[in-house]
Amino acid sequence: MKPTTRAAALFALTLTLFPATSFAGPVEQACMRSDRGSPNARTCACIQGAADATLSNADQRRAARLFANPDDAQAIRVSKGAADNAFWARYKSFGATAVAYCGG
Repeated sequence: MKPTTRAAALFALTLTLFPATSFAGPVEQACMRSDRGSPNARTCACIQGAADATLSNADQRRAARLFANPDDAQAIRVSKGAADNAFWARYKSFGATAVAYCGG
């Protein structure tokens, strides 16, 4: 199974097993607190589902911090550090999954 297909399957399973009434994860909470546009609970829950399917708990917490401090994303993106580069690859996968399933 290709990584993107695996992520899609995990995302669909996550939505099935954990409906929107479950507790809000770190990405969903950050999305709801975001000052960009008006937060939409359904969209934020969908984005959390994408995070659950593609990111570890630690990566989710790190991604959530980027909602409040978007300039940090640029610093991570241009970093020469291996850990930052690996996180950025996972973060891009999360972003692509969120766009595919939650809209852009």
